[in-house]
Amino acid sequence: MKTISKKAVSHPIGQVLLNLLLLTLGSMLCAMAINGILIPNGFLSSGLTGLVLILHYLFPFLPVAALYFLLNVPVFILGWKFVGRRFFFYSIAGMTIFSVCLAWAHASFPVQDMLCSALLAGILSGVGGGITLKSLGSAGGTDILSVALLKRFSVRIGTTTLAFNCIVLLAGALLFPLEKVLYTLIYIYVSTRILNLVITGLSQRKAVMIVSNLGEAISRKILEDIKRGVTVLRGQGAYSGRDEKVLYTVVNFRELARVKQLIRQMDPQAFVVVSDTLEVMGQRIGNQPQY
Repeated sequence: MKTISKKAVSHPIGQVLLNLLLLTLGSMLCAMAINGILIPNGFLSSGLTGLVLILHYLFPFLPVAALYFLLNVPVFILGWKFVGRRFFFYSIAGMTIFSVCLAWAHASFPVQDMLCSALLAGILSGVGGGITLKSLGSAGGTDILSVALLKRFSVRIGTTTLAFNCIVLLAGALLFPLEKVLYTLIYIYVSTRILNLVITGLSQRKAVMIVSNLGEAISRKILEDIKRGVTVLRGQGAYSGRDEKVLYTVVNFRELARVKQLIRQMDPQAFVVVSDTLEVMGQRIGNQPQY
């Protein structure tokens, strides 16, 4: 049964089609935000796209799609060394799809207010970028750099993007009206927040530490009812000097409420600490994308 399941999941045609679909959908949303909101309002964008827009505004005869494709060449040379081969080749496909979408995907949004335009563009780009990174590739640009930092230093993709964008905003502040740059900052902030939300979503893992006199019974209930593993750590109370059993488990966001309810019912006096996790590696509970 397990062998059949693995073959079904790793079927090459189905996997390729799914990833190309995610890349296309994400690229379409991002391209619509750029062509339909950013360029008409004179906003900048994040990362390499921001640099492309700066060049386009300075030299309007340079097409955005062609500029994006050409500027990605040195980025992909760097990516060949630092990211996995599968992610690399899917990203080439994603970059090509995104370039085509920039050339052909145009939309008109009935939004006149500049602030609302920045918010809408941020939502579209954040959702589109998150969908793209849900695939096994990206649309190129700073995504390659972001994934390299995520793999080596565990820096969130959205955080890297936001930091890198400071360079683009500084250049924009020197070349264009400050008002446009401030609206761009709003757009970038919303985009990165939505991107992180789409990537992690309800798959955000929570680490739970439990100190209780009923630790053995609680761990058994977590194993049986929640179907999650529990690690028993040996501790000692600094004040009482008594040996304590500390339970450590990792659950997803949807399971957290059930775990807390279980603990309250069994031992209302239990000491519980719940903390966010940046990423979790593991076959059953892991949430780290395989870039």
